[in-house]
Amino acid sequence: MRNTKILAGSSHPELARQVVEKLGRPLDACVSKKFSNKETSVTIETSVREQDVFIIQSGSNDMNDNIIELCIMIQAARIGSAKRITAVLPYFPYCKQSKRKGRTCITAKLVANMLAVAGVDHIITMDLHASQMQGFFQRPVDNLYAEPVIAKWITQNVPHWENGVVVSKNAGGAKRVTSLADALRLDFALIHKDRSRSGPQGHNRPYSGMPMGNDEAPFSQQEVDEEEEELSASIASLNDLSLNADVRNAAVSIVSGNDGEESTITLVGDVKDKIVFLTDDIIDGCQTFLDAAEHLIKKCGAAKVYIIATHGVLSGDSVQKIMDCESVYKLVVTNTFPLPVAKKEQCEKLIEIDISSTIAEAIRRTHNGESVSYLFNHAD
Repeated sequence: MRNTKILAGSSHPELARQVVEKLGRPLDACVSKKFSNKETSVTIETSVREQDVFIIQSGSNDMNDNIIELCIMIQAARIGSAKRITAVLPYFPYCKQSKRKGRTCITAKLVANMLAVAGVDHIITMDLHASQMQGFFQRPVDNLYAEPVIAKWITQNVPHWENGVVVSKNAGGAKRVTSLADALRLDFALIHKDRSRSGPQGHNRPYSGMPMGNDEAPFSQQEVDEEEEELSASIASLNDLSLNADVRNAAVSIVSGNDGEESTITLVGDVKDKIVFLTDDIIDGCQTFLDAAEHLIKKCGAAKVYIIATHGVLSGDSVQKIMDCESVYKLVVTNTFPLPVAKKEQCEKLIEIDISSTIAEAIRRTHNGESVSYLFNHAD
């Protein structure tokens, strides 16, 4: 790869090192430091004039610092007369804030605008939280998929994986789950979570327009709209999946959310005596995964549950909760998000899949002007 410079921010140096190893070259010199007032300074210690510059900077626990450091690096390369600047963000910061709710900001779009203003020409990322996010960018975006690498890992490392079923923990992940199920030629199922029920027999929570006692706060219109939207999405997904299941006779679990509100969860599909691959793009707070895993094992008769996610954020005490949950057999994530060594050592169930080969091949193909779409269906 001639006329190329590969720089790395401070968010995920291990992944950056693995990527350049796959490319057979070293990282180019770049120094990032903080002044006493916490301002960030970046110096690129090699010429980037007329070079194809790739900057590897994933999201991490220091998300805000990562973003400003990346913007500074992009601007430094732009001022240094780089020919083209590509930001490589395996985990895109603020990707969970991709739609407007009430008086809030669409923060993912704000970050995309910041990168464009800094001077980026191209962006490479992986498994964006929502597909519509690709429309946020004013520059070309290649959204890679971890699915081929995950499917390859399953076939090579899970005994009797053919007796498996891919499950989504909510209706919103149905498309992702069916894609992985098709790749593995397995059946799929989904868990329907209904926050509008306090029990399996019916709706016990009053509508926002119903009169209430003095000690009951009415639900806001936003909450009602969100629930109607979620319920409509669930029904639409179930219709699209065309699953022949009698939901009314299915096993039901009642779980409590962080706000103390009860919800019912119901499996649509069959997992009895099967290996379950409970799949999503991000695992951060893990309670919904644990509720789903316990429902699958205790109520639905699943043999084992593998929790699989592209981005293993695992905030707070998520790792300990997973270790304590007997219904979870293994937790499988990729290395898009940097996990502290202490967390890796703490969780014997944790397995980390290396996706540096996919990122390295995307960089090589981008530099050479080749199509990247091959990587959407093949584990390089």
